[in-house]
Amino acid sequence: MNSAARMFFFSTRSAFAHACSVRACLSLFLAVLLLLFTHLPAHAQFRVEVTGVGLTQLPLAVVPFKGEDSASQKVSAILLADLERSGQFRAIDGKQAIMDESSSPDFVQWRQRNADALVAGSLTRLADGRYDIRARLWDVVGGQLRGEYKEVVTAADLRLSAHRMADQIYEKLTGDKGVFATRIAYVTKAAARYTLWVADSDGEGAQAALASPEPIISPSWSPTGSHLAYVSFESKKPVIYTHELASGKRRITANFRGSNSAPTWSPDGRSLVATLSRDGGSQLFPINVEGGEPRRLTQSNGIDTEPAFSPDGSQVYFVSDRGGSPQIYKMPLSGGSPERVTFAGTYNISPTISPDGRWMAYVSRIGGQFKLQMMDLSSGQTSSISETSADEKPSFSPNSKLVVYATQVQGREALMTSTLDGKIKARLAGQSGDIREPDWGPFRN
Repeated sequence: MNSAARMFFFSTRSAFAHACSVRACLSLFLAVLLLLFTHLPAHAQFRVEVTGVGLTQLPLAVVPFKGEDSASQKVSAILLADLERSGQFRAIDGKQAIMDESSSPDFVQWRQRNADALVAGSLTRLADGRYDIRARLWDVVGGQLRGEYKEVVTAADLRLSAHRMADQIYEKLTGDKGVFATRIAYVTKAAARYTLWVADSDGEGAQAALASPEPIISPSWSPTGSHLAYVSFESKKPVIYTHELASGKRRITANFRGSNSAPTWSPDGRSLVATLSRDGGSQLFPINVEGGEPRRLTQSNGIDTEPAFSPDGSQVYFVSDRGGSPQIYKMPLSGGSPERVTFAGTYNISPTISPDGRWMAYVSRIGGQFKLQMMDLSSGQTSSISETSADEKPSFSPNSKLVVYATQVQGREALMTSTLDGKIKARLAGQSGDIREPDWGPFRN
């Protein structure tokens, strides 16, 4: 896809441009969307590539786990990839070491290798086919045990167990809660079918939640992680569904006259805010997920779309062209006067607020390029945190330490995660795959 087509593709896929095209001509939007999506490659396995150097990374060695060569998953490799992707750790080579959780580490030797922390463990296959996973974390500098991990899982849960282990180690060493056992949702197009996927936080282990011959866009996680809201065109128009992942049950949440788009869950999980054109324009409406008449929130002659909640649910951030160009605003959920948030540039879209309420990530068009931006909400200071030029749809990790977004790298579509300062990035990309519209799910119970 050439750069001009890519830019139009990006613009067409933004919720703001979607609302524009609905107002102008919905059929044109669908024709362009379908045409461009037919050129996207199919879903494929992901590969994690971590780049960048942080200033305060902790040097960590992970020794290959005893017995993992006979298992379907290399638990130690998954564990190390998770920790590296966080940006908090720098890998020290431990591949040649032979030890497990019962070994007594030679701390002098590991200090000479410049390791501050050490992880070793084992996998034992039980008679019933399950695996007994055990590991220990040592403080090399202090020469002491910092923690232990024990779990018995099926072969299908080896990856999840590795993510849970990474979460425990991350919390032990940083004091913050880990997000490796969380999930992401995203959309792919393969041949003539669109698929909504739910995957591990590293993009692996993807499971299809929905497949359709018509476009699926704008997935949004519920606060409990039990449901996804999204927009499906299976009725030949944009309709909002909520989808219970455990059962696969779906229900129509918004199918009003015109367009129903850009749903986002309230923090209490009782309602969505979405963009509806039922009154002739594209405006924001809170919608009770149990049903009832939507309440109009915004009142403008422009397009108001891409809502995002503040963590406490009191404020709604959104994109509007009420001032002549798309900018980000906020207003109380109870109603009132909107307050403009972005002032630099003439095209700012796709806001998302970090769960701790400190940051807003969004996309800005700068010199014809779409760049991921990070704003400190207390000071209003903004910085560009990507080197790519076709970024879209950022979403924060539930611990507010990382952001995931879609972009294009070296001519290929890619899913990226980045630390908030942009120093450490991980590319999750398929050999011939494309992924779109990522949304990072909440902590899992």
